[in-house]
Amino acid sequence: MANLVKNYFTQDAAQSKFKELLGNRASSFATSVLQVVASNQLLSNADPQSVFNAACMAATLDLPINANLGFAYILPYKDKDKGQVAQFQLGYKGFIQLAQRSGQFKTIAATPIYKGQIVSENPLTGYQFDFTKKESNEIVGYAGYFSLINGFEKTIYLTVKELEGHGLKYSQTFKKGFGLWKDNFDAMALKTVIKLLLSKYAPLSIDMQKAVITDQSVINSIEDENIDVKYIDNEVQPVEITESNWSDLQEMYNAIEENITEEEKINAERILKTKEVNSYNKLLKLLKSK
Repeated sequence: MANLVKNYFTQDAAQSKFKELLGNRASSFATSVLQVVASNQLLSNADPQSVFNAACMAATLDLPINANLGFAYILPYKDKDKGQVAQFQLGYKGFIQLAQRSGQFKTIAATPIYKGQIVSENPLTGYQFDFTKKESNEIVGYAGYFSLINGFEKTIYLTVKELEGHGLKYSQTFKKGFGLWKDNFDAMALKTVIKLLLSKYAPLSIDMQKAVITDQSVINSIEDENIDVKYIDNEVQPVEITESNWSDLQEMYNAIEENITEEEKINAERILKTKEVNSYNKLLKLLKSK
């Protein structure tokens, strides 16, 4: 099966797609992905199309597939319908990288919080920490923080218990006692606070929206802004689009309303009125095409 993945990557269509996404870096990127596949027997046995789609998403976001760097991963999972498939996952460093590229962030970081470091909690303004007050090596929670160039800032804090509950809710493998939540809880906790912080409170760039949607998914297809995914390790994947994103979409619609068909108007107005998150990218692609 490893040869099947390699053969798939050497097809003209696959090579053309990588060149379209990465230019002269296409060959080295494909080689790095194939090295990851060759080093993992389960991934070697995965459906070649799913491996390729996961690699394309990493290329689209311009994030390397390298476990030592921690930006993005391609992991094997067993699908009850397709057998072994490849799942695309971002690391917390990947989310931070995408945030930094947007040019809107002054600071963004995540860290474990140790016993004694919580100074105060305010339901409106959030938590305050004193990182000099570490009483022991016991981690009681994880915090994420960002500040924007425009002055807005936000902190989020989740206890270890809350993060364990999150993992159990959204990861079937964690419920069964294995997988990333079990093997590397610290990394998954850091990623979770960063992802929740960004998706709930930060301005979401197009790339960040793609990252939130495709993280922890098997990618069935990628066509411009239309991304078809399946969340194999969890049944529900919350994706939050900010009010600013919806306002921008409404302005785009208002500007080109006269150039679309009546049926397209009806669908667009329904999506905008009900704020259908799953239809956001589809409408965005339509409006951009006009």
